[in-house]
Amino acid sequence: MSFANYAAAQTSPQPIPIPTQSAQPQGAVVQMLYVKEDRDKELPVSLLDQPNADDGIAGAKLGIADDNTTGRFLNQSFKLDVIEGSDLNDLIKQATEKVAAGDGFIIADMSPDSLLKFADALKGKPAQIFNVGNPDDRLREEDCRANVLHTAPTRSMLADALVQYLVWKRWPNMLMVIGPSANDQLLADAYRRSAKKFGAKIVEERKFNVDTGNRRADGGFEQIQQQISQFMQGAKDHDVVLVVDEDQVFGDYFPYRTWVPRPIVGSAGLVPASWHPALEQWGATQFQNRFKRLAGRIMRPLDYDAWIATRVVGEAASRTHSTDFKTLYDFIHSPKFDVAAFKGVALSFRAWNGQLREPLLVNSQKIFVSVSPQPGFLHQFSLLDTLGMDKPETKCKAYTQ
Repeated sequence: MSFANYAAAQTSPQPIPIPTQSAQPQGAVVQMLYVKEDRDKELPVSLLDQPNADDGIAGAKLGIADDNTTGRFLNQSFKLDVIEGSDLNDLIKQATEKVAAGDGFIIADMSPDSLLKFADALKGKPAQIFNVGNPDDRLREEDCRANVLHTAPTRSMLADALVQYLVWKRWPNMLMVIGPSANDQLLADAYRRSAKKFGAKIVEERKFNVDTGNRRADGGFEQIQQQISQFMQGAKDHDVVLVVDEDQVFGDYFPYRTWVPRPIVGSAGLVPASWHPALEQWGATQFQNRFKRLAGRIMRPLDYDAWIATRVVGEAASRTHSTDFKTLYDFIHSPKFDVAAFKGVALSFRAWNGQLREPLLVNSQKIFVSVSPQPGFLHQFSLLDTLGMDKPETKCKAYTQ
């Protein structure tokens, strides 16, 4: 059965006992909070990929607008507070005050360690955190937290989405070029796991030293052109070059500069992601246009992941006809919950680790190429669970205690 015809029953996390807020009267405001940790990041290779000040936040604002569109028919309204900064302790202090004032649903864009400290600080309080900014598998596995759901896809999900497509295309032999950062090592591990899982083969691994000279200086491109070509000489036979560059500091140099002409995939060329700004299928055109009108730019994956988080809350409020925190929390964690998200199927959360199960896109720079799961990759319960850590593999204990 192909993914296009897939409509399988899906399981969701069971309710976890939590303290309750006082019940809100029908028609009360559902207050959400966006918490953004400012982090130092190296600028990406391309000027087209420069970060926006409202990355993620703009997606959450669109979600709030969508929630209010539906909510007005049910006498419900939704509002968003935003706090950001680099001092984690200050973010925790502000968020704790907001939770006490009724902001029960928190959208968090943080580093892994900061997210864990943040979640632990809010443990036992009437707060549901949505991780929208971090792909670390450990946040859903050995370091999972019962008060955190994840709308950002994991590295293992992204790797599985791409490798499924390569296997379906019969391009299973990959030469993997790995960057020097810790994130690159984690992403490389995810691709090794995916290759083993789906029968692909990493024929060779090469470490790339990110030293491309002054790329913006006159003549800098000539140095890069020669450097990449020399780096790729003598490689074992391969179908594709799998570039592992999560921080986007060198991967885009590889297309059209390799020694042997081969497609570039991974962090450049053909890229897996939760979203693409050119997606038009499943009613996405009007969605893209609404975002452009609101933000004045195209939608990026972080915006989409934040939008889903706000829509999860709005969908729960609409279907329960309630704005009470515990009522919404319990429904979101129940097997009955799912949400439409311009992906062709309803999305829900995995019962074993709180991860959103969703189709993932495989994209070129300008268009969406395919959607995974691919045809022929089967699962006994949900095709979407062929992407990422399945229930028998999970190390998460928080959702079973």
